[in-house]
Amino acid sequence: MPKTYPFPQDLLDAQASLAETRAASEEYAKTLPWSAVPMPGWEANKQLHSNYISSKPDSPGYTDEQAAEVARFRARLLELSTTVMTHPFWATVGDDVVKARMALQHAHEQPAEAGA
Repeated sequence: MPKTYPFPQDLLDAQASLAETRAASEEYAKTLPWSAVPMPGWEANKQLHSNYISSKPDSPGYTDEQAAEVARFRARLLELSTTVMTHPFWATVGDDVVKARMALQHAHEQPAEAGA
């Protein structure tokens, strides 16, 4: 059984918020044009030994609202990452810090103990 760590609730909450924000940012990115600035589309030559032809349509670039939302996600991700990485808890785990950080990423997967 993997070692468990007594993560403080504020660290668990920050890690959960980080994962949720990262997922939301990635979903939002899927809706954006392929280029942040206007760029012409292109089509490459046919790939050797296949019929695949790589291409991209013209990109209108991000709107001001889209650019602001991307900036908001990046700022929030930086804030949450900093909160998690600089939390005082890490000073308490000694040489196990890498294992503890990996365990934190999966702490939400741990089943709650019966009767707790």
